[in-house]
Amino acid sequence: MATKPEVTAFYDPRTFSIQYVVVDPETRHCAIIDPVLDFDEKSGSIATIRADELLSFLVEQGLTLQWILDTHPHADHLSAASYLKQKTGAPIAIGEKVRGVQELWRAIYNLPDFPADGSQWDRLFSDGETFKIGSIEARVMFSPGHTLASITYLVGDTAFIHDTLFMPDSGSARADFPGADSGQLWHSIQAILALPEETRLFVGHDYQPNGRQPLWETTVAEQRSKNTHIVNYPTKEQYVAARNARDATLPIPRLMLLALQVNMNGGRLPEPETNGMRYLRVPLGALPDANWD
Repeated sequence: MATKPEVTAFYDPRTFSIQYVVVDPETRHCAIIDPVLDFDEKSGSIATIRADELLSFLVEQGLTLQWILDTHPHADHLSAASYLKQKTGAPIAIGEKVRGVQELWRAIYNLPDFPADGSQWDRLFSDGETFKIGSIEARVMFSPGHTLASITYLVGDTAFIHDTLFMPDSGSARADFPGADSGQLWHSIQAILALPEETRLFVGHDYQPNGRQPLWETTVAEQRSKNTHIVNYPTKEQYVAARNARDATLPIPRLMLLALQVNMNGGRLPEPETNGMRYLRVPLGALPDANWD
């Protein structure tokens, strides 16, 4: 029987994101998955409120941080991976396909000298690669579609499935960003649904449909039987058609053009310029077909 790690979720209502602390109960070693750096785009202000909550939790629980993990370069929030590494010394990691995201977005941002080699992370995971969180074996499963670099972390009896599937009443993630593909997303979903039915699944976002309280934990069995997209669009052709039609109506996430230049750099903010200020770039006209709010 697979080991059952302790999982604590931290919900960020500003971005509807869920951060996770995953603990080996035997050794009290842990990993942080998808940490959020607070950012107010209206004022340009950065804060570390959410990330500091994670650090306080580690101290309160007597945990040793072993990994800081991102599932993909996020389009809707800034990653706090670099900040947490500075505070703890723990290594940061992501899937090796992040290089493709870097290549794509450095062209959009016109950053020809940006190193698109993944060197901003301490570890780039390949598909099927294993590592340890304490005594628990973790395995990486590539899950492209939402982004070309998306991965799932399988830790004991749990899977952290990022933005592939949401809670059953919310369906699945969009697949219309640069490098995304709805057909690939369908295959990634099928791979997740092929896991043992009792596998606990932890999602990357919850948008609280109909105003319900935020939720983040489900199971393979529940997703197979209740996920609105899986039940209503059971074939690849049906799913891809419905996903593409839905995505064609959605506006781009409000932080996407700001967040990706940070997140493709391992969560590092731009270096200060001569006046001591940091600046983010907004490529005007880079997504000409995007829907407006």
